[in-house]
Parts: sequence; C-alpha cells; structure tokens
Amino acid sequence: MADREYERNSVEREENAIRKETEAAGWICPDCGRAFKKKNQSHYCGKKPETVDEYIAAQPKSVQPFLKQVRDAIREAIPDAQEKISWSMPTFWKGHNIIHFAGFKNHVGLYPGEEAVKEFSERLKDYKFSKGSIQFPYSKPMPLELIGEIARWSYETGNAH
Repeated sequence: MADREYERNSVEREENAIRKETEAAGWICPDCGRAFKKKNQSHYCGKKPETVDEYIAAQPKSVQPFLKQVRDAIREAIPDAQEKISWSMPTFWKGHNIIHFAGFKNHVGLYPGEEAVKEFSERLKDYKFSKGSIQFPYSKPMPLELIGEIARWSYETGNAH
C-alpha cells in the first residue's frame, strides 16, 4: 500500500514539475519536449547536425538556397578554411573559428565577431547588426560579395571569436 502511495505521489510531483516548467517556459516542443520562452522557437529535435550539409538539409526548404549561397560565398572567399559545426552553426575554421552563419525564420545570421562588424559597419547600414552579428533578411538579395569580404577580412586578420 505504501509503495502505491509513494508511486502516486511521485507521479503527482513529476506532473507538477512539468506544469511549472511549462508555465515558466511559455512553450514546450510537442516533438522533443524541450521547454522554451518563445512559442514555436526554432531548435533541433533529437540529434544535432554533425556537418554543414546536414545543417542545411535540416532547415526549411525555403531557407536552404540562401544558406547555400552564403556558404558558397564564404567558401570562395576563404578556400583554405575547413567547415565544421560549432555552437550548432555552420562554421569556417582554421586553427580557430573564423565565421559562423545560421538560418532563422526571416533572415540568415552571420557571426564574424565584434571587430569585423565594427570594420564593416558603414556598409552594413541597410541591415540589422549588433556587437558580433549581422542579419541578412530573406526579403532582400543576399549581399554575397560583402559576405565574402567580411569572411576574407576575418580570415586575414585572424579575427577569432
């Protein structure tokens, strides 16, 4: 009898904990059960991608062409760099992280680091940018030449982050 009561109490405690987590988080993914503050927050359910190809393939079909363009622009600019996944994002690396990019609902995020954003700030006035990141919206043509220049500058200056 005590075992059943203990089990019932354990189940109730677990249900209460889940309910509190849901209230605190705002949204729990119905597929993987992870809790987030924002409703329908983009994330990976299950296994994270291990390659840039896997990362791009996991994105919505409408986003994939933009990511491929950005990848190709960076590859062309810094062909000696290696591709890998770091911080769950496609990353170009040569002894250190040079530049990252990622797909989001309305934009491609480019992460060259704070110094690169400062260096190119005049040319980034048409885009949202902050300390070390730049947002290139899907609603505008991707500035592939600029992206390549930022990647090359980051590589040549050793701008690590």
